[in-house]
Amino acid sequence: MSTINRTNGGTATATSGAATLNNRFGKVTSESLSTAAGALYTLTITNSQISATDQVMASVGYGTANAGTPNVARVEPANGSLVIVIQNIHGSAALNGTIKVAYASFPA
Repeated sequence: MSTINRTNGGTATATSGAATLNNRFGKVTSESLSTAAGALYTLTITNSQISATDQVMASVGYGTANAGTPNVARVEPANGSLVIVIQNIHGSAALNGTIKVAYASFPA
């Protein structure tokens, strides 16, 4: 049985939709976004602790953005990386600043 160090979290800031954060738990702040209503933002996290068989959960919240409605659309773990796709599900307003994406990865 695997054990997980629950204090093994970290933070990072994305640049052009990419960040490096080698932790099973973490929070990434996006670059400043202007994501139109209905559009997608893809965040790719390079992470040596993630494998393709991991179960990964993600959530999203506002950073400096105060318009738009960010929603986690897809989470795709791979060996050494994690892709989290965020969709702005607002009917008309664009995401207009940073968002914070949190994730937790559990080994299979």
